[in-house]
Amino acid sequence: MRRLIAIALVLAAGAGAGYELLRQFSAPGPLEESHDVVVPHGSLEAVADALQQQSVIESRLLFRAAALATAAEGPLHAGELNFPRAASLEAVLSVLRTGRPVQHRLTIQEGLTAAQIARLFAANDLLDGDLVLPREGALLPDTYSFERDTSPGAVMARARAAMGRALAAAWAARAPGLPFQAPREALILASIVEREARLPQERPMIARVFLNRLAAGMRLQADPTVTYGASGGLGTLNRPLSHDDLDYADPYNTYTGDGLPAGPICSPGLASIQAVLHPSTGPALYFVTDGTGGHVFSTSLTEHNANVSRMRSHGRP
Repeated sequence: MRRLIAIALVLAAGAGAGYELLRQFSAPGPLEESHDVVVPHGSLEAVADALQQQSVIESRLLFRAAALATAAEGPLHAGELNFPRAASLEAVLSVLRTGRPVQHRLTIQEGLTAAQIARLFAANDLLDGDLVLPREGALLPDTYSFERDTSPGAVMARARAAMGRALAAAWAARAPGLPFQAPREALILASIVEREARLPQERPMIARVFLNRLAAGMRLQADPTVTYGASGGLGTLNRPLSHDDLDYADPYNTYTGDGLPAGPICSPGLASIQAVLHPSTGPALYFVTDGTGGHVFSTSLTEHNANVSRMRSHGRP
């Protein structure tokens, strides 16, 4: 094959120029470091211009001659492609014909609200297209790869499908005796656990507390649900929660409403979903932060109030 290419190069450019082109075909190119280049759609001249401007090639004339002489090897593709350091004309043409487009990555972190996820997508200038606010809790936190100029909707669709698969699999393998009637109810509680938990190992215990409260007919009284409603779905406030916030009745406030809130308050990760569907055991009904990232759990209001007082006496919220 290399012999056929050599003959084609000589014939395409004429004997003298052809032998020079043949020499240049395998010679190291000018690119000093591996580099991503957006190769435009259009004519061979436009491709040559883009490559020369990015110092991938030295001579547009030699590049065009080599591309034409090796046309039987396949068409040149547009897109964002990575060219290796000192790529020869042969290597450049191979990338243009067989290279995979550069993959970029976007990470949706556990516990982000739909509004926060939308801001994350809007801030990524490698995505191109209209942005639609996702449904709360619909996207699975993970890292997603995409090509330049992919639409936000296409990436969100993959994250939505990933959540659907993950939730269905977790639901199918759930522990017996849970009070949920549908996977969405588990997703709602998982979103609360995601916002409450700071230490991974505490997720199943926090889930158990909320499940015990539901079983006892107690309100969940989860601060993150109040924050969600008070912030209009943003998920954060630039101030502490007030008594007015706790007393304000909205569909998400679990201090004023019974049972689960109206919907998820964030996108929970798989660990929180698993914690809700495989909670720990025990009678705990309360927990309070210990000021170091974890929580202190208790089974009675008296014990809980004592824990709260103890934390405050040590200057912890």
